[in-house]
Amino acid sequence: MKRRHFLGLLAGLPLLAGCSATGLLNLLAPSTHRREAGIAYGPHPRMKLDVYRPLETSGPAPVVVFFYGGSWNAGRREDYLFVGAALAERGIVTVIPDYRLYPEVVYPAFLDDCAAAVAWAMDNAAAQGADPGRLHVAGHSAGAYNAAMLALDARWLGKLGRGTDRLAGLVGLAGPYDFLPIVNPDVKPVFNRPGVEDPAPADSQPLRHVSAAAPRSLLIAAREDELVNPQRNTGGLAQALRDSGVSVDERYYDGVNHLTLVGAFGRPLRGLAPVIDDVAAFVGTVVAQPRP
Repeated sequence: MKRRHFLGLLAGLPLLAGCSATGLLNLLAPSTHRREAGIAYGPHPRMKLDVYRPLETSGPAPVVVFFYGGSWNAGRREDYLFVGAALAERGIVTVIPDYRLYPEVVYPAFLDDCAAAVAWAMDNAAAQGADPGRLHVAGHSAGAYNAAMLALDARWLGKLGRGTDRLAGLVGLAGPYDFLPIVNPDVKPVFNRPGVEDPAPADSQPLRHVSAAAPRSLLIAAREDELVNPQRNTGGLAQALRDSGVSVDERYYDGVNHLTLVGAFGRPLRGLAPVIDDVAAFVGTVVAQPRP
């Protein structure tokens, strides 16, 4: 199928699937998984998650906790069934949580939610048929920021008595990792502190927390991304990780943009870029030696 046909299909998703732009991707997702929906990982109504388990595995599976994007002010876990199904099809137990959004909360409250979801996955991996020693955090756009902050900044999991050393890897798709000063009007109120001249805290940036303790990472971006600059963000974080001695795989795809990058998890759009192949290969890799 030609690339422009894929793009035309994606543009027509809202018409074909009601209000959800991912509805058709979900409708056409593989059914080779078991989904357990609406599991509470905390007391707030938004603190729920869905688990996608492969129908068949040869042993304890790797596990991915995937955070969706939406500028920290939009998103629903059920819209990303196509991601959970795609990863489960490749033998990966996948956890997709909701988390509190602006305007109900601002930075850093949503990171506390994400940390609680990862803590739940750590505690329940074995019961879900997964290997707790092969737990990865992943995300797209704002969700990639969330994943990176949990992997690089020990504060969030540390509040819950967990360490970042329990993470087997970080997967970031089109993530904003170094975006001060904030220019996006949808993002400014999420991070800004009223009445402060330089309102967004410098330590809110994942790039500030890179160290040799970071987990191995797969960082992916569209080569042309008009929303999140791939050279500054993906390229900058990848270089900082390499400079710290961390194993990092840095990839850029042609033929996708900020949104179709995650859409390429879905069956109709997989011809755009090998996103699912590259993520599954990275997550499925067994690290021979534990990282320091």
